[in-house]
Amino acid sequence: MIEIEQLHKSFGAAEVLRGIDMSVDRDRVVAILGPSGSGKSTLLRCVAALEEYQSGQVLIDGELIGYRTGDGDSTRRRLGDRDLARQRGNIGMVFQSYNLFPHLTALQNVMLGLVHVRRLPKPEAREVALQWLERVGLRGREDAHPFQLSGGQQQRVAIARAAATQPKVLLLDEVTSALDPELVGEVLTVIKDLAESGVTMIIVTHEVLFARDVAHEVVFMDEGRVVERGNPRDVLTAPQTERMRAFLRRYASNPAAS
Repeated sequence: MIEIEQLHKSFGAAEVLRGIDMSVDRDRVVAILGPSGSGKSTLLRCVAALEEYQSGQVLIDGELIGYRTGDGDSTRRRLGDRDLARQRGNIGMVFQSYNLFPHLTALQNVMLGLVHVRRLPKPEAREVALQWLERVGLRGREDAHPFQLSGGQQQRVAIARAAATQPKVLLLDEVTSALDPELVGEVLTVIKDLAESGVTMIIVTHEVLFARDVAHEVVFMDEGRVVERGNPRDVLTAPQTERMRAFLRRYASNPAAS
């Protein structure tokens, strides 16, 4: 479903992604671990067509994301806004900071993509949105505005909004890192439910035990490169690189900090 090939991304002179290769099969979950500044979030933003990149390519379901190539040559050109919007409609992304519209209710936030991306009539969009709010445990809170919800509840609305449009892939970027520890579990439960229902996902997370339990593959990134990857239990119990071992030692000594 997702193919990332030799992806390079720089901000000015700073090279953030240095030749990333990664693939995610349909209905599978890949969790990305790594220290701050390793390029994890930038990678997700490139997959979601939110960032331009210098070289390499990202394909989702066989379609080149963010660019098109000219007929008979290898020159890449950035897609126009309309084509980018179409591609982004197949990619759900949930951010660390929720990104809910503060003037809209929980229900209206979830309906937004259903109406404007999937073009559902409002009555149908409302029913679908209510079903998703029930699935994430928020039925009865549909008329609440974001400021009336806890951080965990806001994040669950954001997940419902991203998943309700049935995107081909779902990207989650450190969705628990801004939450108080007691709210983390309720969000992870929702993500685990999605994973078990067969949603193709890339999850950037610092929750090592969650990655072990939910992901089909764990990828460890450092300094813009993939350092280690494999079966979660193998990678997390018997890492092959010193960099990964050091990361896991820091987690073992202070789980909340990692």
